[in-house]
Amino acid sequence: MSRPILEVRELTTKYITRFQEDIYAVDHVSLTVEEGKSLGIAGESGCGKSTLALSLMGYYFPPLHYSSGEIIIDGRNITGMDPDDVRRSILGKEVAYIPQAAMNALNPTQKVISFIEDVVRAHNPKASKQEIYELARDRFEMLGLPAEVLQKHPVELSGGMKQRTVIAVSVILGPKVLIADEPSSALDVTSQKMVIKMLRDMMESGFIKAMLFITHELPLLYNVTDDIMVMYAGQLVERAPAEKAVFDPLHPYSKGLMGSIIVPEEGLREHKLAAIPGTPPNLKNPPKGCRFAPRCRYVRPECTTLSVPLRRVEDERTYRCIIPEAELREIYAHEQQ
Repeated sequence: MSRPILEVRELTTKYITRFQEDIYAVDHVSLTVEEGKSLGIAGESGCGKSTLALSLMGYYFPPLHYSSGEIIIDGRNITGMDPDDVRRSILGKEVAYIPQAAMNALNPTQKVISFIEDVVRAHNPKASKQEIYELARDRFEMLGLPAEVLQKHPVELSGGMKQRTVIAVSVILGPKVLIADEPSSALDVTSQKMVIKMLRDMMESGFIKAMLFITHELPLLYNVTDDIMVMYAGQLVERAPAEKAVFDPLHPYSKGLMGSIIVPEEGLREHKLAAIPGTPPNLKNPPKGCRFAPRCRYVRPECTTLSVPLRRVEDERTYRCIIPEAELREIYAHEQQ
């Protein structure tokens, strides 16, 4: 087994409102990602996916604040580091982040090479224009992008090329961990395929040592990642190998997610669509006990009173539910009859 390149221990981060209310968007989340592996993170909007991604960089902007826990990248604990040290030695070099709607982050009046100059000089102020250009050219060619893109403005690029360019700029310094937050959600199918191929190639070549891929689409993660982690209301509710998470979800929420979308994968095409009732809870005052209980079809009285720890089962799976695995499987099997 490879060593973890990213290890998160009981990470808790919160938003503080202008009324000084604490909203815990990431609540005691733990995870590991081994070198050479990718982890998908799925869940509804507002479940804490993007907040987790921002938190993992160790660089906090109000109203987001660190509360507790540890973030360890390649054996180095970055929690508690001075923000300036994080910006100089961690961001872009140890961990890179591709935000949602990243294509809109590029200034349309500047050439692509100017964005790369900003990134490189933030870490190496003495780098010359020629050195930066040669680095950018080599990186772009390695990632399958023509060098002439460097001299273009963002408005001259198609949506797919713009997204691939954003990814290339983000990884220009060769970070160990790449966090991609819905990098293909605004693209057509052909462009999505090119972006995903680019991410896969970076992983397979070892250019990126580990990747977190965030989306609300479980089937997409099946084709991109090794493991899938499902979040709900700021908490981890299930983690499993990608094939198990998609074809054999265990937690009732994971089961509901898969049942509420159209899936082209063989073996899942014929399932009936069934929406998850209700809405996610308000994290100002989350439900006691299981946070999914108000929407769960299998809720029991104890679900709303008892704390729910993660259960570990075989095949490297964990899930957060009071109902034992064997009993859940009996329930699911009965429903299919």
